[in-house]
Amino acid sequence: MPATRPVPAEPPRDLYGKERSDRATRVLDLIAESRLRWTTFVNRKEPPARIDDHRIPLTVVERRVEAHDTDVISLMLVAQDGRRLPAWRPGAHLDLELPSGRIRQYSLCGDPADQHSYRVAVRRIPNGGGGSLEVHDQLPVGTPLIVRGPRNAFPFVLPGYGSSAARVHFVAGGIGITPILPMVRMAHRLGVDWSMVYAGRSRDTIPFLSEVESFGDRVTVRTDDEHGLPTAADLLAGVGPDTSIYCCGPTIMTATIATAVRSMPGVEMYSERFSAPPVVNGTAFQVELAASGGVVDVAADRSVLEQVLEVRPDTQYSCRQGFCRTCKVRVLEGEVDHRDTVLTSAERAAGEMLICVSRCAGDRLVLDL
Repeated sequence: MPATRPVPAEPPRDLYGKERSDRATRVLDLIAESRLRWTTFVNRKEPPARIDDHRIPLTVVERRVEAHDTDVISLMLVAQDGRRLPAWRPGAHLDLELPSGRIRQYSLCGDPADQHSYRVAVRRIPNGGGGSLEVHDQLPVGTPLIVRGPRNAFPFVLPGYGSSAARVHFVAGGIGITPILPMVRMAHRLGVDWSMVYAGRSRDTIPFLSEVESFGDRVTVRTDDEHGLPTAADLLAGVGPDTSIYCCGPTIMTATIATAVRSMPGVEMYSERFSAPPVVNGTAFQVELAASGGVVDVAADRSVLEQVLEVRPDTQYSCRQGFCRTCKVRVLEGEVDHRDTVLTSAERAAGEMLICVSRCAGDRLVLDL
C-alpha cells in the first residue's frame, strides 16, 4: 500500500511513535490489549453453520479488476452446493487456503447482507511472499478453494451500541479500504452521521473508487500526486469530540493518526494494518532449528519469522501480527517472551510459540523446525 507520509529516520518505538515511559501510556496500552483479548475471545464463538472444523469449500465465480493500474482484483466466492454461508460483520476476514498450501488472510469487502457469497480483494505485491501473486495468476473462475472463518479482529461498533461516540470518521489508505467499505455501507444504511478520507498514491492505484465516490460529499479522496502527502490534520478533517475513528492502511499512517488522537479528548480510535508491527524493546538472541541443527541469529529489531524465512523460505505464515496462528511452532528448549494475544495458557505451557511476534526471554531457543 502507498505510504502517506515520509518514513522517519527511525521507526516509532511503539504504535504511537514514542517510548512507553509514562504511567498513563502503560495504562492505555493495558486497556487496549485487554480489549483485543476480549474481542478475540468473543469472536471464537463461530456461527453454527460451519463445515469440517470451520473449513468451508468455496468456488471462485467472478474475478474483477478493481483498480485502473490492474494491480487489485476482487474474487467472488460461493459455496459449491449453493448453500447459505456463515454470517459476518464489517471488519471480518477470511483465511484462504491457496492451492500451493499457503494460507493468507483477506478482509471481506462485500455486503454482509449477501448471505450466499463472499468478496475479497487482493493487491499484487511482487515481493510479498507469493500469496498475492498466486491469487492474481493462478485462481481463475471455477477454482475450488477452502476458506476458514469468517473471523473478526476489527469489529465495527455503532454509535449508541457500545460506543459513546455520536459520529464516525473513516480513514482508508489504498487496499486498506477493504475492511472499511462494509463499515461505510452499514453506517450509511443505518443513518449514522459519518465521513471518510480515502488516501492513496494516485486515482489509478486505489481500488473501489467508484463505489466509494457513490456516497457523495461525505467522502474526501486525497491522492499523493494531486495533493501531496497528507498530514494528520488532512486525514482527520472535521473530527472533534464524540467521534470514533476507524482506520486501515500503512503502518506509518495509522501511527500518525494515533499520535494525533492522543491529544484529542473524547475521540475513540480503532485500527487495523496489513504489515508487521515494529519490534518494541527487542534484544538479540539465537534460534536453533532442531531438525537440521542450523543456528539463526535474530537481531534486536527483527522477528524470529523474518530471520527463519531467510534460511527456510517454505515456513508457513500469514498475518505477521500474532493473530492467525499460522506460524505456530513448538519450542523444545528455552524461555519464550510471548507477545501474541491468542495462545491459551495451556498452549504456552505445552511449548507453543508464534514466531511472528514472540521472542526469546533469554539467549537461545530451540525450535521444532
